[in-house]
Amino acid sequence: MNKSDKQKWASSHKAIKAVQVAFDMDEKLQYVIRKEALDAGLGPSEQIRRILDLPLSRRPKRPRLTVSLSADDYQLLAEKYGIPAEQQLDIKKRVMQELIKHATENST
Repeated sequence: MNKSDKQKWASSHKAIKAVQVAFDMDEKLQYVIRKEALDAGLGPSEQIRRILDLPLSRRPKRPRLTVSLSADDYQLLAEKYGIPAEQQLDIKKRVMQELIKHATENST
């Protein structure tokens, strides 16, 4: 194993040791933290790290929205868009267009 591989494994080992912690808080308090994160261009986890004075990741992250779609969801979207459910990439493109349209029409 070369030195580069050892460094990769060492950083992976650190990541494995990290433990995700969830906080059950009042929705109004969660909203404040989520809004601060959004306004600062951060994710909620990064905002929590900022509040706690913990180091932030220096890796740039792609800003993206995610949603989990089941096979049933793809079937519903396929029917909505008139596309076969197996053409998931085409469905994704149509969803993206719909989200862009929604955001454009509802921006302040």
